[in-house]
Formats: sequence, structure tokens, C-alpha cells
Amino acid sequence: MDLFDNAALTTHGTPEDVHAPLAVRLRPRTLEEVVGQDHLLGEGQPLRRLIEPDGQGGPSSVFLWGPPGIGKTTLAYLVARSGGRRFVELSAVSAGVKDVRAVIDQARDLLVTAGEQTVLFIDEVHRFSKTQQDALLPAVENRWIILIAATTENPSFSVISPLLSRSLLLTLRPLSAEDIGVLIDRALSDERGFGGKVQLDDDARAAIVRLAGNDGRRSLTILEAAAGGNKPVITLADVEEAVDTYAVRYDRDGDQHYDVISAFIKSIRGSDVDAAMHYLARMLEAGEDPRFVARRLMISAAEDIGMADPSALQTATAAAQSVALVGMPEARIILAEAVVHLATAPKSNRAYLAINKAIADVRAGKIGPVPVHLRHQSVKASKVAAEQSGAEQTVYQYAHDAPHAIVSQQYLPDELVGTTYYEPSDRGYEGQITSRLARIRALLRGN
Repeated sequence: MDLFDNAALTTHGTPEDVHAPLAVRLRPRTLEEVVGQDHLLGEGQPLRRLIEPDGQGGPSSVFLWGPPGIGKTTLAYLVARSGGRRFVELSAVSAGVKDVRAVIDQARDLLVTAGEQTVLFIDEVHRFSKTQQDALLPAVENRWIILIAATTENPSFSVISPLLSRSLLLTLRPLSAEDIGVLIDRALSDERGFGGKVQLDDDARAAIVRLAGNDGRRSLTILEAAAGGNKPVITLADVEEAVDTYAVRYDRDGDQHYDVISAFIKSIRGSDVDAAMHYLARMLEAGEDPRFVARRLMISAAEDIGMADPSALQTATAAAQSVALVGMPEARIILAEAVVHLATAPKSNRAYLAINKAIADVRAGKIGPVPVHLRHQSVKASKVAAEQSGAEQTVYQYAHDAPHAIVSQQYLPDELVGTTYYEPSDRGYEGQITSRLARIRALLRGN
């Protein structure tokens, strides 16, 4: 039985085809060969139950949501193989409604006449129109097909609700650097790959892992290209030549990681937007997690820009949220915009210095009791305190009842009265705070 039925308008090599790309030849044949996705393939998990049917009801259709190169097609293939099912693949880029209906009609006929199930794998399903998705509904609802639809976009926004409600939605995670390493080592040793005839030096291996990002297919594509001409040993130079790019020396856990991120932040602090952009590019090309970069931008916005441009933190926070939703490679554009804003913004670290100074006082024991009139249930507390000390009762005064909403009353504990923590600069928006804060402090102190 041909599990790869190419009447479905696309042609792919089977894992046994020696002329197929390395990534296809090494496609896992069993569940044990799958790398990553442990959260979906553990005992009792939905994907394992689909691949290893337990006989309790028919298999469900599934939407696999995740980034490219993490095994969505492989998982569909394993579902097909597990029950001797017929495998049909459609590409949402090129298939039309007529193609969808043709596959469904054939699948229904085979199910009725021969009891043979069909797994229909649709890649990039978010590209299907509403009409194309509607055409799948009867087949999914009646289980004429087992639909496995892969998408890199959130199905909640790109797939019609009736189709999504009749299927399982499973979120696949990006492959880790360790997962990519496993794939590379398998390609070198497995007979379907290089069968131990090719070696990979350490620098070349590290470069492939970095350049691949979280994409397993890309890692094998780079490896295959670098091994062109049956080289006995693949070097870093071979990898650089294969991908036509410089393999940035960068160790996420070593000195380069800390040196580059340090230079990046210091360039932003120093308002050198070009240097900051260079280090951003260097990190991204080396495979640094863009979410890490985004988190450091938020810190920089608060520490180095502060109240000189309060909108910088809004930009950095929005960038971090956007990067988490979008991912690479588009995340580079979002990070670049945030870097330009932060590097060109006026700078002030006065809020940063203020909290550090206040914390230093607290750690030194300069705390003191909260003034009675500021305590919870302050009227009652003030009366009790006044009776105990024989002093005049101090009552909390509501700021909004006073002119300018500022009341001359004590807020700091006794031993800290008159202490100044925040001293604004004259840069950017903070320059406007300077004169206003001077008037506020004068009113607070009764001047």
C-alpha cells in the first residue's frame, strides 16, 4: 500500500527515497524517533493516542499549531502509518475547493468499500479561504477523513469556528538547541543519512545549531549543503560557504553572550543607534532568543531613559508582547523599531537612582513607624495615639480637598523627614518635572 498518495496534487519523496532531501530521508518512522514535543507525546497524551490507537472510538481530526520545521508533517505521516491508513497531502497554497472535494469523495468511497481510512494532511491551512474550509466540514464531522491541518498562525483567528470545534487543537513547541543537536548527530550516524562516513567538527556543529534557530528541517538542510562533495570532515568554513553567511561566533551561555548584550545596552545608553543596531543584528543572526532581547529593552527603557521619555517603556513593552506573538524572522523589525526609539530618546537614570537610594536606606534600618494619620483607619488610630501621648490629634487630610490637590502634611516616617530620593534631570520630559516638583515639595513642606 502506498501511504504517500500523490494524487493529492503534491509530490514528496518517501523516507526510503535515496534521492530525497536529507530532511525527508530522516523523517522518523516510529514515535520513538520523534525529537521534541514531549508534552504531546507522553503516555496518555492526545497525539500519542492518535498515533497509537487504543480502539476506544475513532480518531479525531487535529490542528497542529507551531513554527516551521518542528515536525508537523512527520506527525501526520506517523498517524497514517500507525493504522495502515492512506496518506494524502494538500498544500493550501495551490489546492482549490475542487481538489478538496475530490480527495473527500475518494476517501469516502474507500471507507465504504474497503474500510480504509484516509489521513488528509493540509499544510498552511490558514491560507484556505472560508469556502475551502467549509468544504472540509462534512468530511470531518462524519469522519470520512482524519484531517491533520498544520499552521504557523493562531487557528483561533485563521480557521472557521465550526471546523475548529470538531477538531483537537494542539500547540507544538519550538525545538531546543539540544533537540537540533540530536537531529544533526542522527543524520551523521544513521544509514539514511551519512552512515558514519562524514564527521562534523565542533565549531561547525555549533554554527549549524545557531543558524537553524528552532527549525529542525533547516538544520538538516544546512548540514546537507555543507557536506556537498562528500567531504570527510565538515568545517565551519564549509557551513559558512553553504549558507552564504558568516557563522557568528556566539555562545549563549559563554562570554560572547554577555559581551554582546552588554555592548548592546551600553550603545543604547550612549545614544549610538547604529552600534545598537549592529549588536541587535549580531545577536539575532547568532540565534539569540528575541524574547531575551525584548526583556533587556524593557529594563533599558526604565533604567536608562526613565522619565526623560516615559513612552520608551511603552514601546519596549509593546515590542516584547509583539515579539512573543509574532516570532522570527518578523520579530527583527519590531525589535529594530524599539531600538531606534530607545537609542535616540533623551536619557535619565534618576528614577533608577531614586529607588536604589530608598532601598539602601531601608536596608540600613531607616524605616520608622508609619505616621499615625496615614495608617489604615487613620482617624481612629490618631485619636488613640493622641490620647496615649497627650498630644494634639493629627487627622489625615484628603489631598483632593486642597488647592492643587497638595496638602502640607507629613508623609515620611519621622527619621526620614526632609529626605530627597528623586532628583529629576533637565532632559526630555523630565525637564518639565523639575520645576513642578520643586513647587510640590515647597507646598508639602509648608513653604
